[in-house]
Amino acid sequence: MPITVSAPGKLMLLGEHAVVYGNPCLVATVGQRLFMTVSKIDESILRIVSKAVGLVNYQKDLKNVGQGDIPRGARFVEGTVKHYFEIYKFKSGLQINIKSDFSPLYGFGSSSAVIVCTLYGLSILFNQPLTLRQLFDMSYQVVQEIEGLRSGFDIAAAIWGGCLYFIGNGKVIEPIQVNDIPLIVGYSGIKADTPTQVAQVANLKRRNPQKTNRIFSEINKLVEKAKIAIIQKNWKQFGILMNSNQLFLRQLQVSTDKLELLISTALKAGAWGAKLSGAGGGDCMIAVAADDNKESVKLAITQAGGQVIEVETNVIGVRLEN
Repeated sequence: MPITVSAPGKLMLLGEHAVVYGNPCLVATVGQRLFMTVSKIDESILRIVSKAVGLVNYQKDLKNVGQGDIPRGARFVEGTVKHYFEIYKFKSGLQINIKSDFSPLYGFGSSSAVIVCTLYGLSILFNQPLTLRQLFDMSYQVVQEIEGLRSGFDIAAAIWGGCLYFIGNGKVIEPIQVNDIPLIVGYSGIKADTPTQVAQVANLKRRNPQKTNRIFSEINKLVEKAKIAIIQKNWKQFGILMNSNQLFLRQLQVSTDKLELLISTALKAGAWGAKLSGAGGGDCMIAVAADDNKESVKLAITQAGGQVIEVETNVIGVRLEN
């Protein structure tokens, strides 16, 4: 019987890039979800259908999974399936269908959601239960194998859901009890490449470790303060801390002219705070504002060429749908 599972998208609140080097960050899930249906088939192939990334009827012989030419849209599924079969020492033909509430262009963590859903779906399909921690450890290993240096915060968000205080590599995964975060999200229209941005900061760190480590240390302090602001629901203070975080992200050279335009526009329209969300180089910016200013901020972002994306925050993590 086919198994359908889903996992939420995410938005980084504070702590980008510093988290890669063992520092804390804050991440929140969004209501838009990725859905995956996994089923066994008699043929000795892996078949993937994901129209959003151009996979209409992609298939590969099981003995070649994870090898050779792999389309960008299939590499996370293939890498995860290969990893799972290597651990449990068996293989089976699979049909995997993927649909999503959000575009993979937004930077909502679609790749992490795919990895988590694939492992979770396979664990149910083959009756090999995993704890949340085991699911994280396996998912983190897969993303490291595919993309190299990553922190894992987006994987943790897809698994645990809600709002998390996270320290690099899953050293600490601490849920924060808050019902909703009044975020305004603006998509820049430019798809970022996370590995490129991570490598760029790594380069900067090699060239000027003292400066980079100082920036990471300051971001660390902001995250700790922002955690308290979230718990207290002090969104004005949270916004001020977002602004400070953005100053350091500029120093790390990961912001762009378009992101800066959307951020400055949101602030001029009355937002308490605004910053890029994620690796930078494109994708989304986020803002917080008082209820009576939200519509003005959204309008300003739209007029500046951004796409406002309505989100519900702090939703449930990976789950079985049927």
